[in-house]
Amino acid sequence: MYAKLKAMAERILIVDDDADTLRLVGLMLQRQGYEVIAASNGPQALKVAEEEEPDLILLDVMMPEMDGYEVARRLRANPITASTPILMFTAKSQIDDKLVGFESGADDYLTKPTHPAELQAHVRALLARRAHAPKKKASTTAMVIGVLAARGGLGVTSMALNLGAALYQPQAAEVIVAEMVPGNGTLGLDLGFEDREGLDRLLRLPPQEIMRQKVLESLVRHTSGLKLLLASEKPAAKTLINQVDQYVVLLARLITLTNFVILDLGNGIFPFTARLLPSCQQLLIVTEPAPNTVLHTRALLQDLKQMGIGESQLIVVLNNRVRSETILPAAEVQNRLAHPVAVTITPAPELFHMAIHKRTIPFLAQRDNLAMRQIEKLAAIIRPEEKNTGARG
Repeated sequence: MYAKLKAMAERILIVDDDADTLRLVGLMLQRQGYEVIAASNGPQALKVAEEEEPDLILLDVMMPEMDGYEVARRLRANPITASTPILMFTAKSQIDDKLVGFESGADDYLTKPTHPAELQAHVRALLARRAHAPKKKASTTAMVIGVLAARGGLGVTSMALNLGAALYQPQAAEVIVAEMVPGNGTLGLDLGFEDREGLDRLLRLPPQEIMRQKVLESLVRHTSGLKLLLASEKPAAKTLINQVDQYVVLLARLITLTNFVILDLGNGIFPFTARLLPSCQQLLIVTEPAPNTVLHTRALLQDLKQMGIGESQLIVVLNNRVRSETILPAAEVQNRLAHPVAVTITPAPELFHMAIHKRTIPFLAQRDNLAMRQIEKLAAIIRPEEKNTGARG
């Protein structure tokens, strides 16, 4: 548990695993008239910072469980703490350590041991800068849309790609479509990209090295303007799916680069999926009108709701990939799922075959195709401005 030490004016959160540092620095700041809150590890600090919204965070680097660099990255990725001043106060004194600190989101960096007067001066300067800074507008980080299915082969990747093309607007709405399952990549092959290992390279890095610039360099741009993070098709890359901390940092970087991030999450719920789902404002669940698939999809919806995903966040898309007289009607699918079907996509196998042959995106090849008009309807449901004006109907 964290401890509130005293109710005073400006509130400072001290994060350090050393009890003596917490006590001594806390007492020194209290005597200067500050309210002090303490946390002894990274996860605790993230929780306290979100709940208490301190005016300044004094952050140690060398801590077990989660180091200060990762804490800073996660604070910056959270809209509630994105602009909170961070003063890194640590024994790590090398220039490279300081560079990593600033790249992680620190505003200032002090090396232990330091004279109390110097620490107080840095604290006053950061708080004064915060007090005179203009009020920030609401967070400009991207809207995150996850695309998921209960089983493979339901068109999750093509749904993510075509939705991205429908949401993209030059100079108005930038979009990144990210394949998130290494070893399952198909977009690079379908669209003719030679470099298809952007995701793989990032997941092989230590979390603290997944910097914004490295993520930018890992993206490829389609001729339409759409940006893509590609996963390789190499089966050996599947082991990277266990790099959960890397996934968390990667998403924190992606949301600073664009207006929309569309995550191709594949099928099922992996540990990395569970960590990323709370960051998704909308979650598209792709299914097909086949009895067993509907049964699996219902189980997936139930699992997601038990994980705390709100019903309004779940958008079910019924994807008819083949023409058949034996499929379930949309009303029956909806009844069996016990959840509304937002959009039904009609089969368009010829369009998809042609798009692969021409190495283009089906939505861009034939926008007036009925299936692509239904994709546009899905984009209208998701666009924030259209949702706010009642476009969902």
